Amino acid sequence: MRVFVAGATGAMGRALVPALISAGYSVTGLTRTAAKADALKQMGAEPAIADGLDAPAIRAALLSARPDVVIDEMTDLAAVTDLRHFDRAFALTNRLRTLGTDFLLTAAREAGVERFIAQSFCGWTYARSGSSIKTEADVPDPDPPQELRRTQEAIQYLERTVTNSADPEGIVLRYGSFYGPDTGMLAAAMLDQLRRRRVPLIGDGAGWWSFVHVDDAALATVAAIERGRAGNIYNIVDDEPAQVRDWLPALAGIVDAAPPFHAPAWLGRLLAGGHVVSMMNEVRAASNAKAKRDLGWRPAHSSWRNGFAMVARQSAEKIAA
Repeated sequence: MRVFVAGATGAMGRALVPALISAGYSVTGLTRTAAKADALKQMGAEPAIADGLDAPAIRAALLSARPDVVIDEMTDLAAVTDLRHFDRAFALTNRLRTLGTDFLLTAAREAGVERFIAQSFCGWTYARSGSSIKTEADVPDPDPPQELRRTQEAIQYLERTVTNSADPEGIVLRYGSFYGPDTGMLAAAMLDQLRRRRVPLIGDGAGWWSFVHVDDAALATVAAIERGRAGNIYNIVDDEPAQVRDWLPALAGIVDAAPPFHAPAWLGRLLAGGHVVSMMNEVRAASNAKAKRDLGWRPAHSSWRNGFAMVARQSAEKIAA
């Protein structure tokens, strides 16, 4: 079976391409820059070079590859560090989630693709009321903080567009907050901020987060090819939702940083914005029960606590070597 991965050299793509090849799939990986083609070849994939917002180039790449399955992992998050201006930092990713999804889905339809799987997110998108742990049936936040609204709209557009597609049949995977070697919560920029004590614990830290190791997210994505149900959404997260007041000090300790400073909510609103205060105090985590049941998937890194420690240890050993 032929699989086309859009965003094949991003944090998720770098884990997903080898997982697909190990599972026996023939993979074409889309990247925006020719400089990354060799990396895809080394992983065992056939490279395709096109900008996700260039509709003719996307069409040509899909018609050339003629895949059975398209997996949309397109984002532009590598340099995102300014959470104060959240929607501005996510502007290009939001275009990829809207226009980019449209271009990719239209080309997939013309190329005769059977299944279309798209990356979404469940880190802060659920309604900030009711249960602390949300399922796929729970509603998204009807009134997100102003600074998150364009990003929330783009996420909902992607989910609606993909799950409503019957040709090809669409599936959405809502990943939790990523981590992995130099990735997401353990990226160099995040660790530097922790060690400089520039990530304070704002308010009481009662917000709930869900995490997922990129390798586990990749294996869930592979499972969705064969076992995902058309038109469905799946939360892809580990087994241990955590409040900010638990995971943030724990992460600081794991990477040998001093405990984070505490800041009252009013000061956090002034310095970081109400959306950051919401992320630390109001957001909800996600349940993985449906993904376990339907996809037959179990996260190898069942707890962020052990997963963070393992990745930090591996990174330290690599530096020492």
